[in-house]
Amino acid sequence: MSSPQAAYIHVPFCRHRCGYCNFTLVAGRDDLIAAYLDALERELQQLAQPRPVRTVFFGGGTPTHLPPAQLSRLLTLARHWFPWPANAEVSVEANPSDLDDERLAVLAAAGVTRLSIGVQSWNAAKLAVLERDHSAEIIEQAVRRARPMFRSISLDLIFGVAGETRSTWQKDVARTVQLAPDHVSTYGLTYERGTSFWTRRAKGSLHPVSEDDELWMYEHAIDTLAASGWQHYEVSNFARLDHRCQHNEVYWNGEEYYAAGPGAARYVDGTREMNHRSTTTYIKRLLAGQSPVAERETLGPEDRARERLVFGLRRLEGIDVEDFAQQMGFTVEQLGGKPIARFLSLGLLQQQDKTLSLTRKGLLVSDSLWPELL
Repeated sequence: MSSPQAAYIHVPFCRHRCGYCNFTLVAGRDDLIAAYLDALERELQQLAQPRPVRTVFFGGGTPTHLPPAQLSRLLTLARHWFPWPANAEVSVEANPSDLDDERLAVLAAAGVTRLSIGVQSWNAAKLAVLERDHSAEIIEQAVRRARPMFRSISLDLIFGVAGETRSTWQKDVARTVQLAPDHVSTYGLTYERGTSFWTRRAKGSLHPVSEDDELWMYEHAIDTLAASGWQHYEVSNFARLDHRCQHNEVYWNGEEYYAAGPGAARYVDGTREMNHRSTTTYIKRLLAGQSPVAERETLGPEDRARERLVFGLRRLEGIDVEDFAQQMGFTVEQLGGKPIARFLSLGLLQQQDKTLSLTRKGLLVSDSLWPELL
């Protein structure tokens, strides 16, 4: 059996499901938290023995929605089954409104090193459209409280929200720069099937910003953050020196990882598995002694190589084509000869010596390139 060096724990609880969110979560069901933790413990016991790792990521949902005692139990469980060394990266996704002194103390005591805070915007009207329950003042207070306690603070921002102007986004980016987090993630708003935003857009009650404005916002973030000391290292991610998200780099490098919780996807021994997305079904299955796995797929060598190619090209430094061929057993030309030649001729990709990478032009349309390479 292989020994992945990363683990992901999914915590499906939220106060409210925002209109754009299609993640695995339950809102207003705090009565399930204790049973979820019991089920999670059962799932982790299937590992048979603790598995040391160097990165752990608690995502959601909102891990910090858990009350302090239950948050402490979650972290203790994870640390037992995925023991991490003193220099590990341990990330927790957080809602600014949850970061009171008690929860911050629990996180710090458990060895968390990195907080990823779902800011989304500093603008009250934009936050209202996104159905977020915090304000700019709450964000600032949360970051000030958290900063001395953790090695890295990361802020998530969303652009391209209905009613948003270029000026709104400029101010969001400027205020983020002013607060000087260690890491920033910027995401263009997407309308996912099954969300209320999808329905509202279809009915005409929610109007997306123009494609020109969305591209302008993305470029503005790239230029402003780069000029202010953050390195743009992946399509959506920017980091100060030594503050890249090491856990996400495991995914982008095509490395294997453990995962637990409802809807969690793991990649171990060349096999991908995904747990059932329903929190109640996940709990019922585990507490009845059954497997929580809903889907399983073993990737062949070519599929693995294609995934690695796409993940590698999402990173701004691109891929070393010789190293890639040596590691994966396929050359870049064998996997994507015609599309890659076309992307090079269109100026969407560039090759310098042995490195193949996105150009600025390619960055702006990167999501449309990947289906041709998979």
